[in-house]
Amino acid sequence: MIRKILIIGTFALLGCKGNSQDNPDKAVKEKEAKKEFAVNKTEAEWRKELSEMEFYILREAGTENPFSSELLEVKEKGTYVCAACKTPLFESEHKFDSGTGWPSFDRAIEGNVAYDVDYKIGYKRTEEHCAVCGGHLGHVFDDGPKATTGKRHCINGAALDFVPAE
Repeated sequence: MIRKILIIGTFALLGCKGNSQDNPDKAVKEKEAKKEFAVNKTEAEWRKELSEMEFYILREAGTENPFSSELLEVKEKGTYVCAACKTPLFESEHKFDSGTGWPSFDRAIEGNVAYDVDYKIGYKRTEEHCAVCGGHLGHVFDDGPKATTGKRHCINGAALDFVPAE
């Protein structure tokens, strides 16, 4: 009897489906399709212009592996721009080593980054995307440097291009 209850209980728990298990790619695409951005392109146009990894991150809200971005090691002065539309997003003077494995900044260039709520992994996070093309960048957290903004903009390196200062 107890065995039957355990088996039924196990199937009941495994059969439960929460919002975090829904198809996040479909939800992101539907959300983006409803928004109007200054730069709007079809999925085919984005696929033609972006690398596979850039498309995965910027258009499907993916995440690159930690410590895989070449931008982690960039120390020179310059501007980090959207890899899709080249909008300036972050200045090098606001970059810091968070130890997380992704390029991190304590602030974005005002007006060029937009924010939304993301429940992709089952709890509320603040998602960041390019305000001009809607490309997914990463997330912002409240565990950044206390001496400045206290924010950590945790950004996928493949969503960015670096433009050195002249």
